[in-house]
Amino acid sequence: MDVDETPGREDLTEAARRLFAGPVAFLKSAPALAHLPPPDVPEIAFAGRSNVGKSSLLNALAGRNGLARTSNTPGRTQELNFFDVGDPLVLRLVDMPGYGFAKAPRDMVRKWKFLVNDFLRGRAVLKRALVLVDSRHGLKDVDRDLMKMLNEAAVSYRLVLTKTDKVKPTELAAIRDAVAAEARTHVAAHPEILATSGETGEGIAELRAAVLEAAIA
Repeated sequence: MDVDETPGREDLTEAARRLFAGPVAFLKSAPALAHLPPPDVPEIAFAGRSNVGKSSLLNALAGRNGLARTSNTPGRTQELNFFDVGDPLVLRLVDMPGYGFAKAPRDMVRKWKFLVNDFLRGRAVLKRALVLVDSRHGLKDVDRDLMKMLNEAAVSYRLVLTKTDKVKPTELAAIRDAVAAEARTHVAAHPEILATSGETGEGIAELRAAVLEAAIA
């Protein structure tokens, strides 16, 4: 697939639609940095606390129900999972381990922090992280901890509200405004907030465009 270097917004949205309508495939899981794939294409990472709807959103993004495994068990994903997008390859999605699971053993939490922090600081091809926030709850302290980690690692990131179908429009607008206001206080945060639902498809086209835009920037 050919992607224009500086497409307009409508062209970008259509290019992103065509990109994700093509091949999207699981590449590998990396339980440690030694298992990372070669840093040969732009990467966009998805991060969020456990049960934020990350797997469902990745599946909606790719238009494939079984791409990322969903689970009702918080903290199931404890590896970096990589997905190739496009043929020829255009970018990779990185599904990062969920955080904030209260019942996880300390060793697991420590392992998560080392893996994620080292990945964020050392991955030159990482173009942007998308931090998923449950629209029913807004930002939690564990989200702020990750935002601080991203700030310190100088990784550009964007906040994405999930499960918008579970919230009334007036409540969603208030949450979105509050999250956007907080984002503006963080140097590495993108000022615009995306609102999405893996169930209804709300915001998925915009999310695809944001992923492609970050990859080719």
